[in-house]
Amino acid sequence: MIWLREGRGAESSNLAFRMTEAIRSKEGEEARPVGKSGFKAIRDKKKARPLRRRLKESAIHSFFFINGILAVIVLIGIFGFLLASAIPTFKEVPLKQFFISTKWDPTSPVKPEYGILSMIASTIIVTIGALVIAIPIGLGVAAYLSDVAHWRVREIVKPIVEILAGIPSVVVGFLGIVLFGPAIAKIFHLSNGLNAINGSVLLAIMALPTIISISEDSLNAVPQAHSEASLALGASRWQTLVRVKIPAALSGIIASFMLGMGRAIGETMTVLMATGNARSFPHGLLSSIRTMTANIAIELGEVPYYTTHYYALFAIGLVLFLMTFAVNMAADLILHRYQEREQ
Repeated sequence: MIWLREGRGAESSNLAFRMTEAIRSKEGEEARPVGKSGFKAIRDKKKARPLRRRLKESAIHSFFFINGILAVIVLIGIFGFLLASAIPTFKEVPLKQFFISTKWDPTSPVKPEYGILSMIASTIIVTIGALVIAIPIGLGVAAYLSDVAHWRVREIVKPIVEILAGIPSVVVGFLGIVLFGPAIAKIFHLSNGLNAINGSVLLAIMALPTIISISEDSLNAVPQAHSEASLALGASRWQTLVRVKIPAALSGIIASFMLGMGRAIGETMTVLMATGNARSFPHGLLSSIRTMTANIAIELGEVPYYTTHYYALFAIGLVLFLMTFAVNMAADLILHRYQEREQ
């Protein structure tokens, strides 16, 4: 705006400024006539506003940057602590024996054995079994809630799913002992139902809320224009869901699967109560197993400190950490390649 300070132009400029200030004023007070000092105050005010805005944005940026760096530092600290606590194990236990041997008997009076292959296999079996059950059910429920269900049904089912996520793991493990275990034993004619399939079912139940919630949010985040364009071209609602919405939301859906896997692979109390805790190598879903998390929970509270057995439990924790990290890295690579293919 060009300000005129002499003659009728000055009066017009003053009047226009007064009208603008009256409109902008929240309280509707009359704006005062503006002189030379008023023009200077306006310029200073205009300079001060961007400065305050920049300071505010800088403070917000610093806050989130510090939190991000803090998360990375905590992660590195956990890894460093596990690594430092696990290194003394390998001074007395060869790496080959630790990873390839299937016998774990650190309290043997003859010769202590520190082989974790059976626990690694048990963890993988029960996690894969849980994902095989949870992924199709979770994705199906998420698609139903986002595209099929009536809004009244959605308002009822969604809170139930969220409440399911809040059930303590010890309660789920108790259900595995008194409900699912006897049913599995009866169906497969076993002496007891404390085995891998029992743990897989329970872990699937615990992973379902995460998969359902994140998958539904991802499907709802797909722009409505995608669905409208697909329907306008003659596709059915099923074709639109399978060929348009799910591929568009695939990154979020895969993230939900990875988080569900993280919940399953890191669960302790449920598998400790419902899988039998047998230290032998598993030969199927009907075998009693002991996972790495369950072994740490059982033995860490009673092991003498600063012994080989004590450090070996931290080595198991380090292996579990690396397995989870590898799964997340593989998921990121898959998503990156998928996005490059789509582009």
